[in-house]
Amino acid sequence: MNSNSTVPSYPAPELRDKPPAASVPDRSIGAILIKQGRLSVADAEKVMRHQVEHNVRFGDAALALGVLSTADIEFALSRQYDYPYLLRGESAISETVVAAYEPFTARVESLRALRNQLMWRWFETGDERRALAVTGAERGDGRSFLAANLAVVFSQQGQRTLLIDADMRHPSQHALFGLENRVGLSSVLSDRNGVEAVQRVPALLDLSVLTAGAPPPNPSELLGRPAMGKLLRELAPQFDVILIDTPAGSECSDAQMVAGRAGAAVVVTRQDASRINEVHNLIGALGEARVHVVGTVLNNF
Repeated sequence: MNSNSTVPSYPAPELRDKPPAASVPDRSIGAILIKQGRLSVADAEKVMRHQVEHNVRFGDAALALGVLSTADIEFALSRQYDYPYLLRGESAISETVVAAYEPFTARVESLRALRNQLMWRWFETGDERRALAVTGAERGDGRSFLAANLAVVFSQQGQRTLLIDADMRHPSQHALFGLENRVGLSSVLSDRNGVEAVQRVPALLDLSVLTAGAPPPNPSELLGRPAMGKLLRELAPQFDVILIDTPAGSECSDAQMVAGRAGAAVVVTRQDASRINEVHNLIGALGEARVHVVGTVLNNF
């Protein structure tokens, strides 16, 4: 956050005259930061005394005394309101997944705005509409980046979210989320594993990932099997949102087949990079497959 930004006011914890550390409520800012090792008991008591003397909120008192930063207080608030995000250097999740690390930045706010549009245009328009393919015409357009970050912001909203990596040619979601990729979608579609291959992301509430799995020699044939549709139907009751990362539409027919199983797709383009004719070709192919194109996204990250 910019150091010149206006500092917001923060809710105060429950007060007593000289509260011992044990009296701080478990979900208060002070208790959360003490548990994380970011605030000492002595400093917490100092903040509370300042709070009473000057009739200010806990966060404002801590900032005035210089014992906490705005980032510390934002971290505590995220835990209070079950809005988890991660600290750099403390997770196996790639920092490319910016929604997991920078929830208060403008670019993550734009991801939340996109999430809301997708809710209104697709996920909330019918109980059966749980799956959405995230596709694009060419490699490097940001499909995997967008799919990963959208999955995080959906989960932060409290939606039970599943991210499926259906790009068996160039899989990336296992690397982005620091997950094993020995079993995944390829082994599920070839009947070697079941839905137990879905992995929870423990650092982020309500988020699960089905990695691509071991690279198969026949990804198009696997994705074209009825098993893909059966899998989505089996998973739908367990999740509110299922996002599917696909290969580039110009390289193979995989994206068209996956989007056909999902029923809908969002098309990703990259500013100053995507070629209009390739995007038109992809949208035309999706239309021929009777896929509902929910919208297009111009990626400039």
